[in-house]
Amino acid sequence: MTTLGAIFDLDGTLVDSCECHELAWRATGEAVGIPVTREFFFRFFGRPNTPIIRALFEEAGRTAPDAQGTASIADMKEATFRELIAKCFPVMAGTHALLDALHAQSWRLAIGSSAPKINVDFMLAGIAPANPFAAIVTGECVEHGKPDPAVFLEAARRLQLPTSACIVIEDAAPGIAAAHRAGMKCVAICSTGHTPDELATADLIVHHLDELSPLRLQSLLSL
Repeated sequence: MTTLGAIFDLDGTLVDSCECHELAWRATGEAVGIPVTREFFFRFFGRPNTPIIRALFEEAGRTAPDAQGTASIADMKEATFRELIAKCFPVMAGTHALLDALHAQSWRLAIGSSAPKINVDFMLAGIAPANPFAAIVTGECVEHGKPDPAVFLEAARRLQLPTSACIVIEDAAPGIAAAHRAGMKCVAICSTGHTPDELATADLIVHHLDELSPLRLQSLLSL
């Protein structure tokens, strides 16, 4: 029997972190003197910090900061995010049941996230202290973020599985594109701030993780 792999995005997929990210970006925008609109936030939600910060400054008609300045702004934003999410920690409904079911059927599990390692470690500690993930790939592990496929290709490599045996669970269009560019099927969760139309290129769209099961995921792989 072929060993199968499930690669999970984190923000908006296992943790309903949208509101905390939006509030953190708004606070960061105020700190640098550039208002962050809801339209801007949702246009870039799910992408790495560097291109978001570059676009924020360029669209405001200001010169984007250098690498050190960008890193400083990103660190400020992420520290604010962690402070906010620690107050509520909204794990997505169905997370534990799905992870337990996959683990029980010997699926290999991975995280493939654009988030910095400190955020990933922080959120995973709140989701699953026992850590069922055999591989954790963050935005710091690869040169290019989503929609580049590097994060998912690296996750499959660490799981020691062919891409055809892996399925991605995502919540954003850049992640869906990254999964398909990696040669993987993708399930999209229509989480906070996303619409079915935005996620239409996914192989399956659901609204909650409890709509998924190992059998339903396996049926998409056609192995």
